[in-house]
Formats: sequence, C-alpha cells, structure tokens
Amino acid sequence: MSGRAGAWTGPEADVAYHGRVSLAQGRLRVWVVPQNEGPAPLPNATLRVRLSAELADRQELAEGCARAGLREVVCETGALPLHGRGRHIGLLLELKERQPEVVVRIDTWWNGGASDRDLSNNQHAVLALDTGDAYAF
Repeated sequence: MSGRAGAWTGPEADVAYHGRVSLAQGRLRVWVVPQNEGPAPLPNATLRVRLSAELADRQELAEGCARAGLREVVCETGALPLHGRGRHIGLLLELKERQPEVVVRIDTWWNGGASDRDLSNNQHAVLALDTGDAYAF
C-alpha cells in the first residue's frame, strides 16, 4: 500500500483471452490463448472455464488444468510476458448428458494479485450449439 488509504501498489496487467469453443455430441472443445497487454509481466495466472451443464464424472484434462466443481475447470496460463502470450490451452470436456446448447463462461480466477482495469477482454460468455460449429471469442 502507498501512503494513500486504499491505494494498491501491486503490479498492473491487462490479461485477455481469445479462442473458440465448439460442441458436438456431448463433447465440448475449448481452445484459449491467454495474453497480457501490460504494463507489467505476470509470472502466472489461472483462467476458469464454467459451463451451464454438468461435466461427466471422468475427465482427461490438459496439463496444468484441474476440475474445480461439477461445472468448472481451472487452468494455469504459464508466464504472461509484457505484450506476450501464455501457453495455449486446449480442453476436450465430456458432458454428463448431451445438451442442445451450452453456455461457456471464461474468466480469470487468479492473477497473482495484479490489478486489471479492463475486464472486458478477460470475461467472456459464449453460447455453443450442438452443431460442431466453432464460436470465437
């Protein structure tokens, strides 16, 4: 903290997520590229993927990812350099029951205590229809 009450002196970073989702026959594919527009680099962050449908009991998740609930998965991004990208994250998630559509919400779960003034580029909600089509965010 600085001399002013309530002023935050930690790093500031602008984490953003870009990618796509697709749903086909009860299988949801999520591909995300995290990036950081700065002004400070981050050693790591964690993104969260939340679904409007329950996940199947068994999941084979990508390295650095873990299940966080009946409808949630979290994944570490790896280092996010200034004006750079983290590791590409690819998930193939099995749903408990086949659904005609699923809402996929992607946001930051943890960012190492950095402040982020622009949340519009790291909070996404995507409606994926069971057509196999890819929906970009």
